Amino acid sequence: MRIAFSGSHRVGKSTLIERVAEALPRYDTVDEPYNLLEEDGYESAEDPSVEDFLAQLERSIGALAEGESNVLYDRCPADILAYLEVGAGGSFDADEWTEQVREAIESLDLIVFVPIEERDRIPLPAHEDRMQRQAVHDRLHELLIENALGASVEVLVVHGDVAARAKQVLSRVRALSTS
Repeated sequence: MRIAFSGSHRVGKSTLIERVAEALPRYDTVDEPYNLLEEDGYESAEDPSVEDFLAQLERSIGALAEGESNVLYDRCPADILAYLEVGAGGSFDADEWTEQVREAIESLDLIVFVPIEERDRIPLPAHEDRMQRQAVHDRLHELLIENALGASVEVLVVHGDVAARAKQVLSRVRALSTS
């Protein structure tokens, strides 16, 4: 199976991936596009620009195009699209990317959406922009849960602490593997 973990920053995606990867030792993990680009030598601004996010979007789509199976992806193209739509204002035309993002995420078997919860599980540093974080969360909810992308891919929304979230993911993976 190919599973992406999606959500705004500091919601526990990476921690959840680590926990799920421990339970699924035959699965590889793919780091988030920002880190993949850094490994490739790309230098992003401290506050990523539209161009930096576009590079992340292209890298995310490329990672999914590699077609590996039994992979856990930290983020999917919908995440980067949401950041672009929220942060770029009028300087980004999402329509140019919507079809590519839809096709890329349809190569996944499951997207795990990690929402911002009422009792925030990961404290935000004072310098973090809470309004941007919430706006990205809301846009991802529209894209994935309300299916504004029109994608044919299952989305699982997880809740609770990391152990509860991992249990939800593993239960769904078992169910999908036997169907």
